[in-house]
Amino acid sequence: MKLRRLIAACAALALLGGLPVAQAAAAPRFERYVALGDSYTAAPFVPLPDVLSLGCFRSYNNYPKQLAAKLHVRHLTDVSCGGADTTNMTQPQSTLLGTAAPQFDALAPDTDLVTVGIGGNDFGVFGSIIDTCPGLRASDPAGAPCKAHFTVNGVDTLRQKIAQTQTRIAIVVQGIRARSPKAEIVLLGYPKIAPEHGTCPATLPFADGDYTYLYSIEQALNTAVSNAAAAGGATYVDTFGPSTGHDACAPDGQAWIQGKDVNILRAWNYHPRYEGEAGMASLTYKTLTGQPAVVTGAEQATWSRQAAALAKQAAVSPQQAYVASLNRVRTSAQR
Repeated sequence: MKLRRLIAACAALALLGGLPVAQAAAAPRFERYVALGDSYTAAPFVPLPDVLSLGCFRSYNNYPKQLAAKLHVRHLTDVSCGGADTTNMTQPQSTLLGTAAPQFDALAPDTDLVTVGIGGNDFGVFGSIIDTCPGLRASDPAGAPCKAHFTVNGVDTLRQKIAQTQTRIAIVVQGIRARSPKAEIVLLGYPKIAPEHGTCPATLPFADGDYTYLYSIEQALNTAVSNAAAAGGATYVDTFGPSTGHDACAPDGQAWIQGKDVNILRAWNYHPRYEGEAGMASLTYKTLTGQPAVVTGAEQATWSRQAAALAKQAAVSPQQAYVASLNRVRTSAQR
């Protein structure tokens, strides 16, 4: 009698989606996963560095590593590299510690999952904003001197470049399809750097009016990535919308993006922290498994605790943190 009641209770839970087994069964099985991308994928200074990545500054806790663990991928090849743009898919990239091979070299006919995070470095869009805007703030703190700087004869030059970037990303998707015809191709957008409303000049030293400009430029870039994905039949993962409230201005524990100061135990400036990488991994996993692509408070709290613990371990015992990172990932190959 007790057994019959237990079976009935389990059946009811399954119908209500209460059993994790149902969710696990829905997860696709991938054997050979290749991760391509720039520094938002590589995750420089997110503890701990992948020592095999040389000058690409990849982390053992970037989103490809975390996604591979969630999907139980048998073989991960992560060739993301800080500073990469779309040309580095087919051309070598010079880094501080040597030359990185073209990222497409990692693709093979039997590759069945490819994630791509690229576009922000094309035509120097992100670099131009970060290098230029903070220095212009003093000239007009309440205005939008950065927007004025990049507007020439009434034309926004950065938006022009983003339009060209869309074409380049679409060509990247075609190139992946040609080399790995069986692969599920996933393009990730960029999470929010600036908030939709409000300012935090001590963390993000832009003029007040340029917060809206930075926000709009990143929106345009994500639209370009999304359009390129649609044109090539790839899947787009929106990280911009779900990262609302987790921009660089958000309080510690909520922010996905590091502010103006480099923190060697957290992240490179203006780049994702551990929480941001975990968020991108989670959103990609949910997209691939047909779940609502949202971030829960419980998830964010977990990522915040993990980030704090990892930073503490890295400061006290890099070896201990390194082992903890590997235990979380547990894939058969790391690059």
